[in-house]
Amino acid sequence: MKLTNQLSKQQFNEVHQFLSQRSYWNKGICCEKLRTALENSLCFALIDNGKLIAFARVVSDYATFANLLDVFVLEPYRGVGHGKKLIDAVVTHPKLQGLRRFSLATHDAHGLYEQFGFECVKQPEFMMERYNQTAITFQRNTPTRHLA
Repeated sequence: MKLTNQLSKQQFNEVHQFLSQRSYWNKGICCEKLRTALENSLCFALIDNGKLIAFARVVSDYATFANLLDVFVLEPYRGVGHGKKLIDAVVTHPKLQGLRRFSLATHDAHGLYEQFGFECVKQPEFMMERYNQTAITFQRNTPTRHLA
């Protein structure tokens, strides 16, 4: 088993299938939106003989913050420590050290993340978000903006 930060086309398809069809947090995400998301993320995948076992991605400025997203272990591989191995790889990655805030959202895996130092938000009243679930189900035909 190996850890990689790059997905093959087949592995991307497996990630898309899981997220769009079986996840509760990204159900219905279209392929183009996911491709853009992964291109702008630091991805982590556990691979065994070319097959995807587990996946996670991080969005970060690599200086002050990171947000952990889309973490999953495929059903046949759960319960044997792959989630712990994946999260350990994320939190020990050299680019993700010394950050002031490393956040995530979870419905059911608090115990896993607590083992790696994550805690419930101490002052949730300071947190805000703009949330639009329908934004993930289609790709807008808007020009790509590149930063200079």
